[in-house]
Amino acid sequence: MRLPGYRALGAFWGVVLAVCAAGAGTLAWLGPPDAQVATATTSVPAAPVETPAAPASPALLPVAAEPPRAPPDPAALANPTIAPPDPALLEPSPHGPLPRLGADGRSSIRAYARPFDRTDPRPRIGIVISNIGSHGQHSEEAIARLPGGVTLAVSPYAVRPEPLLERARARGMEMLVALPLEPQGFGQVAFPGERALLTSLTATENLDRLDAVLGTIQGQVGAIGGLGTMRGERFAASPELLGAVQEALTRRGLLYVDPRPGAPSPARAFGRGVDVLLDEPSAVRSEVERRLTELETIARAQGSALGLAGNPSPSVVAAIAAWSAGLEDRGAVVAPVTVLIRRPSEQASR
Repeated sequence: MRLPGYRALGAFWGVVLAVCAAGAGTLAWLGPPDAQVATATTSVPAAPVETPAAPASPALLPVAAEPPRAPPDPAALANPTIAPPDPALLEPSPHGPLPRLGADGRSSIRAYARPFDRTDPRPRIGIVISNIGSHGQHSEEAIARLPGGVTLAVSPYAVRPEPLLERARARGMEMLVALPLEPQGFGQVAFPGERALLTSLTATENLDRLDAVLGTIQGQVGAIGGLGTMRGERFAASPELLGAVQEALTRRGLLYVDPRPGAPSPARAFGRGVDVLLDEPSAVRSEVERRLTELETIARAQGSALGLAGNPSPSVVAAIAAWSAGLEDRGAVVAPVTVLIRRPSEQASR
């Protein structure tokens, strides 16, 4: 007479086992914890990092979920040109074509990255030259004379920058767009122009100006938060303002470089901060050479370092060209900025 009770008990345990099996299948499909974001890390040696108190913004997931990078193609390494702007990674806007994530999750960070052998164990030294396009002849000389691993930050006020960009792509130079964020001394000694992102504007107005700046060029891997020798200190002092810019860049598949030495790594975008300003306090060649030596020392101690020159002045170009000529003999390598970036909220100690 108790048979129905046993049947009910058996049915209960059958349901439990089915739920467990379904849960195991779901875990197997999702993969181990953080498997999706782990593919976004680079092979750059870094100091121990703190675990962020909160997970990354959901807006970061489209970039983080990209598949792992394939091994470098020897032919691409031998001829590391940058692909022209891909229509699949652009969307129309009132400000012209703007970067976007591709339907397959592809980002500009990867589509326009210079090929690089990430198994290379040598210290990696990145250099960004800002204000490209503002000084036509100086910009052309920088593109012609500097190593292809140097990254160019293009001014949003450049006139007809495309011929310069074509020559840069042919040499395998990655490109950023320079963001005119409100600097210290704004309105007194610093004037970032009519497209500047300002603390006095609304969030909507600043994001519209951001789109206007991003639309000035195509084929960039990201943006740098300063223009020339202006580094956007006043704007960047607001975590809300800077965070909104970083999130907008991430949604478009772009990285962010913070031009302020000592600033923390970007919290809401793939990127990193600058370690050394190469042409400050002076662009005299001997001073630039001293700064390059400092940059190289940091790279040997930390595995990588990033330097920034505010302008492509002849003294800066000459110093970098001479310094880089013997760099490989000294056991280091010039690396594009996409090789040096960290994932969001990866606060590396300096």
